[in-house]
Amino acid sequence: MDYQTITYTLKDGVALITLARPDKMNALNTQMRAEITHAATQAGKEARVLVLTGEGRAFCTGQDLGDRTAGGSVDMERTLRDEYAPMLRAVANCPIPTISAVNGPAAGAGANLALAADVVFAAESAYFMQAFTRIGLIPDAGGTYTLPRTMGTAKAMGAALFADKISARQADDWGMIWEAVPDASFDSHWRAKAAHLANGPTVAYAGVKAAIRGSWDNGFEEQLTLEAQEQGICGKSRDFKEGVLAFTEKRAATFEGR
Repeated sequence: MDYQTITYTLKDGVALITLARPDKMNALNTQMRAEITHAATQAGKEARVLVLTGEGRAFCTGQDLGDRTAGGSVDMERTLRDEYAPMLRAVANCPIPTISAVNGPAAGAGANLALAADVVFAAESAYFMQAFTRIGLIPDAGGTYTLPRTMGTAKAMGAALFADKISARQADDWGMIWEAVPDASFDSHWRAKAAHLANGPTVAYAGVKAAIRGSWDNGFEEQLTLEAQEQGICGKSRDFKEGVLAFTEKRAATFEGR
């Protein structure tokens, strides 16, 4: 695909998707959603870690309200079903670890796109906002699923109803994201974390994702079974053998991955 609204690079096992409509604060339109879906799917086939970030001063400010690719008003149900859902699935279900490097404002569907990743780093100057009720809508793009699971029902309800800005530091404190990082070290920090994952045991990382995401729908007994299944896969991997050998030889492991 010839990307027009994003850039996609692959280096040292790290696939980087950069939302590239800085003049529109990286707001999502039909083309961008299709391009993110394609790039995230491609990353799952050729990379060891996927990172999403934004160009310019924003991560993503959500739906481009001026986008009328079909003419007239937008059929929101169709757009969510046919455009947003494939994009979000491509990120959330990507077989490799995924990182959102939130460099600036993440609002509306942009906030929920960020939260679809496995790990979220945010610059301290960034913020998140469930802006939907400001224009008479409910949170979408997976927000009603992700928010209560990351920050609890009470915080999720307040974030959705009041549509207030949530600073990166608040998001960190509330468990909504993994880490708020000082602006001065933000870029080098997430790049180092991405490199760490790219050099790690990819079979185990896939198992971590499957087990933790599966736990949301499982009872205790079901989860024990899932853990055993995933651990069985890990135990047969080259990475496990290398990890044990490196431990006994008192050296750093070199993981080959899949």
